[in-house]
Amino acid sequence: MLILSIDAGTTGVTAQLVGADSVAVGRGYSEFEQHFPQPGWVEHDPEQIWQATLAAVSGALEAAGVTADAVGAIGITNQRETAVFWNRTTLQAPRKAIVWQDRRTADLLTDAKFEDAREWVRQATGLPLDPYFSSSKILWVKRNDPKTWRSIDSGQAAIGTVDSYLIARISGGAAHITDATNASRTQLMNIRSMSWDSQLLELFEVPLQALPTIVPSWGHLASSDPEHFLGISAPVTGCAGDQQAALFGHLGFEVGDAKCTYGTGAFLLQNTGDKVLSRDPKLLATVAYLGANGERAYALEGSVFIAGAAVQWLRDGLGIIQKASDVDALALTEPNSDGVFFVPALSGLGAPFWDPNVRGSLLGITRGTSRGHVARATLESIAFSVRALVDAMAASSGIALKRLKTDGGAAGSNLLVQTQANVLAIPVERPANLDTTGLGAAYLAGLGAGVWKDKTELVAVAGDRFEPEKINHLQYQRWLAAVAATQSW
Repeated sequence: MLILSIDAGTTGVTAQLVGADSVAVGRGYSEFEQHFPQPGWVEHDPEQIWQATLAAVSGALEAAGVTADAVGAIGITNQRETAVFWNRTTLQAPRKAIVWQDRRTADLLTDAKFEDAREWVRQATGLPLDPYFSSSKILWVKRNDPKTWRSIDSGQAAIGTVDSYLIARISGGAAHITDATNASRTQLMNIRSMSWDSQLLELFEVPLQALPTIVPSWGHLASSDPEHFLGISAPVTGCAGDQQAALFGHLGFEVGDAKCTYGTGAFLLQNTGDKVLSRDPKLLATVAYLGANGERAYALEGSVFIAGAAVQWLRDGLGIIQKASDVDALALTEPNSDGVFFVPALSGLGAPFWDPNVRGSLLGITRGTSRGHVARATLESIAFSVRALVDAMAASSGIALKRLKTDGGAAGSNLLVQTQANVLAIPVERPANLDTTGLGAAYLAGLGAGVWKDKTELVAVAGDRFEPEKINHLQYQRWLAAVAATQSW
């Protein structure tokens, strides 16, 4: 039996077929289009996500040389916070999804009712009021898209996150569910009761009947419909948001375990056990997982909005590299960044700064500044952003990191990972399989399907270890000054 792991990310969908030995025997990938209708707005066409999912799964089956019958269980992981709307019967979307990066609701959240609710919302959800989360995106649709909202009010349309949408498509519309980790990112679930909160629903004007049922992160959650899903007839037995899945893939089950995923953004999670830590308003408290038997774990999270996307900007915006993997070679043409600092606030600043209105900046440039200096400054900015998160997290949790586990596409850069070790002054570990998010979804699905009896049977994936060298704390302090200068502009 093979486990089908589907990782629906922000720019594409990756599918893997994983065996009981945790080894992927087939992989498929398909990108989908990014839509930017206005500055600060980011949208996805749900149908394109679904077609990319079908293409990725077909590619994985072909690469593994197996048929649909080989799939015995399905695990889903996904970009979080993105608000998706679809017709329950036709499964077609009446409008584009509003992506987690979208900033259109910044002004909406300045309404008086939100100012008054700011602290109790954070205590109930672990999250600050910010356009990042699904809640204000849904309210924006109610206020600005009456046609879609009429279909929601009538019960024709459903609201969910990307996991809910994919499971609806996979099941032929039979299931409308979301797991607790994804629900915790909507800002509509109370993270202590693990249920939709009536006060939050009233605040954001979201009808309960439109939302999915909250389920555990593993167990028998739904069943695929072969007529809708490439002939695959298998249970969906695992589901988690991408960052929680990555923590799970790293076997981050102990209090203090931490990982950072370098994807479009950079996401640092630290396991806090059964305690919700919400002392620092600049960090997020979130659900790490909810087990089939009710076992639960929470995490502290910090999110850098732009990480790998900064390298993509060098490629697509500035055109100084042809492909993302060229960034190391370009950066290594210079021994250092020569006083150039980049603040990667291309979609505002996430934790621990939480400034949605600030924009990116490049400081310290001279006539001698080269493309190599800019490339180095870009990689350093990612490492500095993560250092800010690590420092804030240690202050909040009281747990100093002894090592950091990494994954994600941008972690393929040896220079970035080595720079991260230098900036943090601790070892950084990188698995051979950078798709730890997808592996985590496979682990969840395998637990739900009984492939592994419990978490102790899961095996960590080997990889590389980067020891710190050339530590320069002054560079980090100068970057913080660059951030402050950018915020004051």
